[in-house]
Amino acid sequence: MPNNDLKVLDLTLATPAENLACDEVLLDWCEQGGGEVLRFWEPAEYFVVAGHGNRLATEVNQAACRRRAIPIYRRCSGGGTVLQGPGCLNYSLLLHIPETGPLATIRGANQFVMERNRAAVEAALGEQVQILGHTDLTVGGRKFSGNAQRRHRRALLFHGAFLHHFDLGLMGELLAQPSRPPDYRQGRGHDTFLMNLPLSPALLKQQLQKVWRAGEQSAALCRDAATDSGLMEKVRLLAKEKYDSAAWNAKF
Repeated sequence: MPNNDLKVLDLTLATPAENLACDEVLLDWCEQGGGEVLRFWEPAEYFVVAGHGNRLATEVNQAACRRRAIPIYRRCSGGGTVLQGPGCLNYSLLLHIPETGPLATIRGANQFVMERNRAAVEAALGEQVQILGHTDLTVGGRKFSGNAQRRHRRALLFHGAFLHHFDLGLMGELLAQPSRPPDYRQGRGHDTFLMNLPLSPALLKQQLQKVWRAGEQSAALCRDAATDSGLMEKVRLLAKEKYDSAAWNAKF
């Protein structure tokens, strides 16, 4: 289980491809015996990110993306297609998988991580937060956080985003209605289904660090470990060879 050795890495890289590659490289590092990590990042520019198995033709308004010069990428985990950009705080948890316990299964990991994240936001917000669908966080039936995971044998990546000052109208313009919506969506468009949390990213980070018992002093240690072990060079290489590749991003 995660403990206070979990390291904090508050690191937004220069490009969408590098930010997506960083999660995969950290997962491989954790799988090979590296430490557990809680990473935060928040992009300065808009871009679309499809889930690993999503079909772009049905999930994305590609013509609108071309008109606005907004690029489309594909991540290594499942889940739905999302719009990233300013006002969207991302987190990534890299956790070891024990032989037993909730993290040992997909369903157990979903429940374990989502309940902690739910409690963190509820404590800051002062009103009820619910887990709906598989891995959505909601208030009053409106979603503010979507999440997904990818698993190796000994480590998992669980990541997601929190909307706090996001342009919901732009999301409706660039994304189609999801092909597999949760029942509680009830046909609502993006602008009425989604909501922004009235919380600052600084407060969200603080609450997540608290609930995951991640020490603030560990941020520099994690950054040093990444640099010393050559992980950032691996990130740049993976970004170039995979996440900036049309063969990967347009594979479905």
